[in-house]
Amino acid sequence: MAILQIGTAPEVGTGAIEASFRLFVRLVALSSLLAGLHYWGRLIGYSDGGVYRFDLIPSYWQLASASLAVLLPVAAVGLWMQVSWGPVLWVVAAGSEIIMHQGLPQWFGERPLLIAAHAVVICVYVGFRMALFVKRRFDARQVTTDSL
Repeated sequence: MAILQIGTAPEVGTGAIEASFRLFVRLVALSSLLAGLHYWGRLIGYSDGGVYRFDLIPSYWQLASASLAVLLPVAAVGLWMQVSWGPVLWVVAAGSEIIMHQGLPQWFGERPLLIAAHAVVICVYVGFRMALFVKRRFDARQVTTDSL
């Protein structure tokens, strides 16, 4: 148990913004894991009645589905552990799905709800990062009694 020390700064990551950010990132990690499992289920013929099984889909779907089936669960692990490569992999996976469904709808179909969800999550993530940056800058500029 820590002893209360007057005049010390709180530990990093103990504020409400940090806790909210951790919760948000963990929710994104869970959704990424579920999306990755959905891709795996389609590829092995478990879901959708086997219509999207790997050997039955066109080559462009094979490339996209196999890539996302690997990328999304790995990104989920990185997001859950809150390591620097987790958000990077998630942005690559989300960007791939946006390009698939927005840029090439004749091959992959249109999914405006998925595109909107990715855009909202990216905006919320950037907002959290900006808020954390401003908070850390503000906390660093606080005048303490020993800074004469």
